[in-house]
Amino acid sequence: MIKMKYRSWLKTVFAASSLLITCAIPHKGYAQQGFGIGGIVGEPSGVSVKYWIDRTSAFDAAFAWSLVDNSPFQFHADYLMHGASLTGSSSEAKGSLPWYFGFGGRVKNINNESHIGIRVPLGITYLVSDAPLDIFAEISPVLDVTPSVNLNWNGGVGVRFYFH
Repeated sequence: MIKMKYRSWLKTVFAASSLLITCAIPHKGYAQQGFGIGGIVGEPSGVSVKYWIDRTSAFDAAFAWSLVDNSPFQFHADYLMHGASLTGSSSEAKGSLPWYFGFGGRVKNINNESHIGIRVPLGITYLVSDAPLDIFAEISPVLDVTPSVNLNWNGGVGVRFYFH
């Protein structure tokens, strides 16, 4: 029963990801370059880092603490693909607001037991045009696959400063 639900869930995630990849239109300008570090507040809360590979793709990670499960530590890392800016290409805009989605993994320690899961984040990030900052918000379903199959959610808001 669990295997059938898991396979059905994976097929849905694959179909949705394929649709998003097909519809993704790269945003122009303002994309941050290099390595950024900052914080994320939510579930989990902690240190957030991001490294831009090119104008539309990046790696991000968080070293954080779960406030829900009284967990002392959680780590996640994702590959992100950014789409078109939701603000358009207006000359009045002070930055851009691209949406993003991705996939990655999470390791969480609960009562000295490692929980390993698959993440599929979806979010938006405001890329400030005149400062090396981004402000972001994301939500991510997390499918734990060990020690048992369980669906959870992560979400938060944060800010990062970029070094060039």
